[in-house]
Amino acid sequence: MATVKSFRQQGLLFPRRLRAGPRQGELVWSERGHSHTLRLLHNPRDAGTFVFGRSRTQKKVDGGITVRWLPRDQWDTVIPSTHAGYLSWEEYEDNQRHLRETAPACGQDRRLSPPREGPALLQGLVVCGLCGNRMTVRYPVRKGRLCPEYLCQREGIECAERICQRTPGAGVERAVGEILMEAMTPVALEVALAVQQELPSRLEEADHWRQTQVERARYEAELAQRRYLRVDPDNRLVADTLEADWNHKLSALEEAQQEYERKREADRAVLNEEQRTALFSLVRDFPRLWQDPHTADRERKRMARLLVEDVTLTRDQKITLPIRFKGGAHKTVTLPLPPNAWQQRATRREVVEEIDRLLDQYHDLEIAAILNKRGYRSGEGRLFSPYIVGRVRSRYGLKNRFDRLREAGLLTLQEMANLLGVSEGTVKTWKNHGLLAAQAYNDRDQCLYEHPGDNPPRKIQGLKGKLSNRPRLSTLVSNHANEVQYET
Repeated sequence: MATVKSFRQQGLLFPRRLRAGPRQGELVWSERGHSHTLRLLHNPRDAGTFVFGRSRTQKKVDGGITVRWLPRDQWDTVIPSTHAGYLSWEEYEDNQRHLRETAPACGQDRRLSPPREGPALLQGLVVCGLCGNRMTVRYPVRKGRLCPEYLCQREGIECAERICQRTPGAGVERAVGEILMEAMTPVALEVALAVQQELPSRLEEADHWRQTQVERARYEAELAQRRYLRVDPDNRLVADTLEADWNHKLSALEEAQQEYERKREADRAVLNEEQRTALFSLVRDFPRLWQDPHTADRERKRMARLLVEDVTLTRDQKITLPIRFKGGAHKTVTLPLPPNAWQQRATRREVVEEIDRLLDQYHDLEIAAILNKRGYRSGEGRLFSPYIVGRVRSRYGLKNRFDRLREAGLLTLQEMANLLGVSEGTVKTWKNHGLLAAQAYNDRDQCLYEHPGDNPPRKIQGLKGKLSNRPRLSTLVSNHANEVQYET
């Protein structure tokens, strides 16, 4: 991949021979792709070795060909040191060993791969709505679980560019599963069977139309035959043309007859009562099997493939899912974009509102204990702590306990000491004995003080010595603090 990027950044082109077309065999220069670069690593000619028989080519019935690459020990001819190479044969074989060791982690893009053990429900069924390629599956681990993610990366790998699109698969699979549950209901099946009962009359019309097509093909074949039989044998060019046309018409007639018979047999397939009962049984069992947690992922994929042909995924401002079912029916689903990582870890709105209400009466430590007791959890699913409560306050711009008390008119320790003309230690002592009302704004017992009013407590001159000589007065101050008044 780094080699492909380097070639593109430097504007370097690579030579290749055209294998087909009117310019077959001509040398052209083009940008280097990932597959071509990878092919060089497997080419023994770079090691100065002549080889023959690395692949087997077979023709198919439809005229196409299939190429099968053979392992090293099945090559027909291997002659090392035939010409000068870029690397030695030993280095080449060492590179092949490294490639084989890493090959199981990489696979070619499969059109419709068989269901495997992974949790991705739509593996091999998702088509990219932007470029039309099959989307592959990746399994990132989130919270200790494999979470499927669908991405279109074929062109990105080949051309060393950004991937086409990607999206988490949880929401997509949930939507498809709900649609399958809606489709596989006894009511939906009953409607489908009722429609099938009305089809025979229309099938007769379709059969008559297809029979007309066969008759037309037969007439054209007979007409071509008559034209061929009437031609002068000496005029070989015309005869060959008419003979080819006759053969073409005969092939068309045979295809029309086969298509007619196939459609006719399909139209005769009418469900009997036993088959209807079996179908209803399967439909009733489908939701139970689909929702059963013990059903293996591979089996759930097989059930989906019996119903779904493919799913086209397009991600823009929202996710659009046109679903194509077996038989030609289709349905389009629109989903909102899945939340990203920080949105998934964000604290719920109702929890933030509850913290905002509790800040009027409690500080962070008390709020954390209250939230945990009520069963609330943070966005990451953890128990609340003073640090998490403080982080939520900062993230959502909530006023802290200190600012709320200050707005309510409470005084700081220094302001209360200046107001009463006493030291800060005396203010704390009076607060501890209940002579001053205060409210804590953190878990370190730091407080703000309510205004003492028009009759604040005042300090008695020499009170310390008197209290030491009269312990009864000290007890009175401790037990009846709210009723004691100091006089100068």
